[in-house]
Amino acid sequence: MSTTHNAGTSSTTSSPARTVTDVLQPRNLLLAGMLAIGLAAAGHWTGLLWGFLGALCAGLVPAGYIEWERGRGTWGDRHVVDRTKRAPIFFVILGSIGTGSAVMVLGGAPSGILTAMLGLWAMTVVLLAVNTVWKISVDASVASAVVALLAAVHSPWWLFGYAMTAAVCWSRVALGYHTVGQVTAGTALGAATAGAFLLG
Repeated sequence: MSTTHNAGTSSTTSSPARTVTDVLQPRNLLLAGMLAIGLAAAGHWTGLLWGFLGALCAGLVPAGYIEWERGRGTWGDRHVVDRTKRAPIFFVILGSIGTGSAVMVLGGAPSGILTAMLGLWAMTVVLLAVNTVWKISVDASVASAVVALLAAVHSPWWLFGYAMTAAVCWSRVALGYHTVGQVTAGTALGAATAGAFLLG
């Protein structure tokens, strides 16, 4: 991605921002978040299975694809700082979430976890479209979406989780991967995923 920041230098430094961005990366947040959403949606332990399927399709499969491409030398790290190279990732995410959603429909998954998946799918479509012209923050979008979806399924108290989202945004700017505007836009887009529950 074209950017005014020296991401190549900042990505090699060891700092609190690096720790935050690595620990709270999308695959980790989606794993924890989707398990919690599945549990709440089902009301019993079987929801964890649906949640894991959601986490697998929305976070773990895309992360695995990124690692595979890294191994081939396509990208330097998971951040894929070149915006023009990100399109394949979004298509993998769309295909993976779409497949997972189809399995959920066929398997009679709780409506809450399916709605969350559709919200994430729609968010990815917007990320793909915006990414063609501007480096919107995917990490901020995911961090925001997880909080918004948990608040929609569990309780509004989960909105305090936006402190975590703020930490992710800070880390992305501090490391030089994004501007304040890019993480703000990503956060707003992630929050909009909760709208899927209003339309459902």
